[in-house]
Amino acid sequence: MLGGSSGAVLALEASARGLAIKKLALYEPPFIIDESRPPLPKDYVTQLNEMVAAGQRGDAVAFFMTKAVGMAAEAIVPMRETPFWPTLEAAAHTLAYDGTIMGNTMSGHTLPTGKWDSVTIPTLVMDGGASPAWMRNAVQALVDVLPCAQRATLEDQTHVVSPEALAPILRAFFNG
Repeated sequence: MLGGSSGAVLALEASARGLAIKKLALYEPPFIIDESRPPLPKDYVTQLNEMVAAGQRGDAVAFFMTKAVGMAAEAIVPMRETPFWPTLEAAAHTLAYDGTIMGNTMSGHTLPTGKWDSVTIPTLVMDGGASPAWMRNAVQALVDVLPCAQRATLEDQTHVVSPEALAPILRAFFNG
């Protein structure tokens, strides 16, 4: 099973809960585990849900982009004028799902001890060599707590990883 970003955490949770997964490949789970970037607000999911319920879908997307992704607020203004912004607004209600999956792992604290001890399958945890330090730190922290994990860094890649860079490492891992 492959998961990227919060999907990596979802895949990790599926394995921890006993789904019959033989190998797990995770790309940049967005844990915030130290002071290398600000944590999410404690009421992050609540705020997203309130904005969506109030019909402020664009504000929910902007909140996600600035607080979770870490974009500068000034970058959001021109994004609102792009043709893809309505698509982001249409999916705004799913941002709270993302935050729920992440739980308190974006709080700036170390990963919970023992939470994923049951994940004893071969696990490949990957990051991009051009990704920010906080993401790279999170990948190493996850490798450190998983019993059967190895790390791979895809040079010159970011959180938006190229399929051409990812495919060979996945083929080698899943076929090996």
